[in-house]
Amino acid sequence: MKSLVLIGGGHAHMITLSKLESFISKGYQVTVIQPSDYHYYSGMGPGMLGGTYAPDDIRFATKTLVESKGGRFVKAHASRIDPEQQMVYLEESDEKIKYDVLSCNAGSYVPKNIVTGRGNNVFTAKPIEELNRAKETILEKLNEGPISIAVIGGGPAAAEIAGNIHQLCKQKALHQPHIQLFSGHGLMSKGSARVQKLVRKLLVRKGIEIIEKGYVKKVADGTITVENDITYRADIIFPAIGVKPSEIFSKSGLDVGPDGGLKVNSFLQSTSHVNIFGGGDCIYYADQPLDKVGVYAVRQNLVLYHNLMAALEEKRLEKFSPGGDYLLIYNLGDGEGVLSKWSFTFSGKLAFIIKDYIDRKFIKLHAYVDDSGYFFKKD
Repeated sequence: MKSLVLIGGGHAHMITLSKLESFISKGYQVTVIQPSDYHYYSGMGPGMLGGTYAPDDIRFATKTLVESKGGRFVKAHASRIDPEQQMVYLEESDEKIKYDVLSCNAGSYVPKNIVTGRGNNVFTAKPIEELNRAKETILEKLNEGPISIAVIGGGPAAAEIAGNIHQLCKQKALHQPHIQLFSGHGLMSKGSARVQKLVRKLLVRKGIEIIEKGYVKKVADGTITVENDITYRADIIFPAIGVKPSEIFSKSGLDVGPDGGLKVNSFLQSTSHVNIFGGGDCIYYADQPLDKVGVYAVRQNLVLYHNLMAALEEKRLEKFSPGGDYLLIYNLGDGEGVLSKWSFTFSGKLAFIIKDYIDRKFIKLHAYVDDSGYFFKKD
């Protein structure tokens, strides 16, 4: 009996998970490995930090779904892949999981290499659950008195985190924090000039201090040092300096791209091992390096599902096309956002309303329902 193993239940595996019974009905064993019973929708993570959404609103109950469809769910971190023996090793146990076809949606992480000393009160946006812990810590500290909060990074994640911290504190805290955004040499530098202008305007209006005196060199015990050796103090720190693919592939001797992601061809298939596939943030798409945005993982869904089935049945694979430009909407807190596609860009309440509608629609589309109408994304 052939075995399909999925590492991660993220965006690129959504359709495969929803159609799990199509594999099982053909006699294939399916195992899903994930460190949490749930998968969180990252696009709504900053909104959870700001209090717009509860954890239940932005997550899918992967374990419940897999088991309800006859698959096996293993709550663990996949630590290494042995492509010759076709085994996945687990961090939490000595068990080795055998596969005939493997698909990786292992996600990404926020590097903490600039953080030394005690990491107390240092939070990252991934795993998403950490944002909920950060929210509780912020409110607890603000009940005792004013604090300073530093967000390190100049990209969308940093801007969204800073804006939603402001929303959280404005709505629920006894005291208001001093929020500083360390954006290196430029805020939203990869965006258009208009996006940069609108994001800056909204954040400054909220009283967020934007510091552009150089990149942060080091964070140690609440002290932030920028490249010109000026130091700042903060009670809570959020490194948001981009994401990197899971390190599992480089540890496993698989072909990887310059970012360490699993190197895949146009079939989303490993360039070194034909029975390994991948999607989402953890891959390096050899034909055209892709931005680390969820839209590509969503676009990979159907192709990945088709090719996993085709690999098991030894049939022809289907090519993935990244598609054209995509819509970008940033949630900057207080029910405000910045929307941009092509040369069309605007900010304000309407931008957030559109984002909220799209995000909730995505959650509803992929909320798992059994014959009784029970929504599996809920406990």
